[in-house]
Amino acid sequence: MDATFWAFVGLVLFLAAMAWIKIPAKIGKSLDDRADAIRKELDEARKLREEAQSLLSEYQRKRHEAEGEAEAIIAEATHEAERLTVETNQALEDMIARRSKAAEDKIAQAETQAIAEVRASAADIATAAAEQILTAKVKDKVADDILSKSIAQVKEKLN
Repeated sequence: MDATFWAFVGLVLFLAAMAWIKIPAKIGKSLDDRADAIRKELDEARKLREEAQSLLSEYQRKRHEAEGEAEAIIAEATHEAERLTVETNQALEDMIARRSKAAEDKIAQAETQAIAEVRASAADIATAAAEQILTAKVKDKVADDILSKSIAQVKEKLN
């Protein structure tokens, strides 16, 4: 008997002991358990992926909605700014027109007042001149009456 024979006998005894202890069944059960655990992990990963995909699509939808709202807000703000610009320009034009009208009214009033002052001054000068002329040419009581009436008439007509 040589060493090869004893190695063969040892191998047979080892395999018989493994079969008797049911090692192949335990290895198979262990592999089955491992396959089940991997299957569960894959199912869990698939569920997580689906949830992540769902969250991603929801966030993308919300982002699109937010972008739409932002664009609407920007458009509204632009429209409001344009409207306010038009209103402000119109108000400025109205204010300029009112101030121009007020300035023209003041100028017209000043002209009217200046004309009235010139007329009054002219009337006073004419009255004084008429008084001097009449006092130099007409004398006595008749002259005084005529002079008084004339002065009164000139004052009434000039004012």
